[in-house]
Order: sequence, then C-alpha cells, then structure tokens
Amino acid sequence: MTKREEFLSIYNENITRKGADKLLQFLLSDSSDFFYAPCSTRFHGSYDGGLVEHCVNVYHCLKDYLSRDRVKTTYNMNYSEETIAISALLHDVCKVNTYKKGTRNVKGEDGVWRQVPTYEFNDKLPYGHGEKSVYIISGFMRLSREESFAIRYHMGFSGTEDKRAIGDTFEMFPLAFALSVADMEATYYLEGKI
Repeated sequence: MTKREEFLSIYNENITRKGADKLLQFLLSDSSDFFYAPCSTRFHGSYDGGLVEHCVNVYHCLKDYLSRDRVKTTYNMNYSEETIAISALLHDVCKVNTYKKGTRNVKGEDGVWRQVPTYEFNDKLPYGHGEKSVYIISGFMRLSREESFAIRYHMGFSGTEDKRAIGDTFEMFPLAFALSVADMEATYYLEGKI
C-alpha cells in the first residue's frame, strides 16, 4: 500500500465530520500538491511524496503514544479516532503548494560544481505554520478547541512561538503535547538520519 493509499484509507475510515469530504476533494484536486509535495526543502521528506509520508508517519506515532497505559490512565489522554486522525494527518496541510522545484549548486568530492535538484520555499499564503493549517482546515470543517491548539502548536518548543504560550498550551491541551512528540518522533527517528 502506498502512503497516499494509506492516508486515504485512514482519512475515509476515521474522519466523517461535516466538510471532511470537501477538504479531501481539495487535497486530491489539481489545486493542491498535497500527495506529491515534499515535506521540507532539504531536510526530512525532501522528496516527492514526502509530505503525505510524514503525515502518515505522525499518525502512527501519535496512535502509538496515545495507546500507552500511562498516557491513558495517568494523563487521561483519551481521544476519538477522528480527533487522532484529524490532528495527525492534517497538522502540516499548511505546506500545500509552498515548495517549488529548483536547483542549487553543490561541489562534489572531485571539486567540480554540479547542479542538483532541490526544493525552494515559495509560500503564497504566509500565515505562519500551525496557525495556517488550522486556518485551511477550518475553511472546510469545524475543529474542536483541543484539535485546533494541537495543530497550531505541533512544532512544540522547536518552533518560533512564545515559549510560555507553548507550555500553557501543553498544560491545557494535552493532545498538543502528544502531537508534538509524534511529529518530532516521525521527523527525527523515522525520517531523519539516525
């Protein structure tokens, strides 16, 4: 099963909220590069299809984290399958249509400069990162407050947000912390160079 097929299967099985079908139509349309976009310019998922792969990886990491007994009983993190799928699969929808193919010069081991393919960041809707994902999703379907904060602060302390706001969010909305952990796990361990 490809990552695209896996994404569609998880989405269709779990996300049934009003407007979810319209959001999926947009992601599948010619107006969106979601299923073939990279996830970054040169780091994790910097290849065709990297974005959808990352979102599926985050979903599995979040499911795994939330399945732990301690997380369920001690921290009382019990979320619906729909909330888990929305938060993980759509947290980086802000990256749709923001990367363009280009080239850059790289000096090889032989000392010769060569042009290599790369991606360039070209955001036509510069609305931030997590907040842009919330904005895009909200144009199609309603998010709960916890889903909104989880998606908005999924970068955790690695983002550029006010650190106090991140800590407050993690205290008030535990899903935000869990999604941040899942995002970092997928980025650095599943997709990184370890």
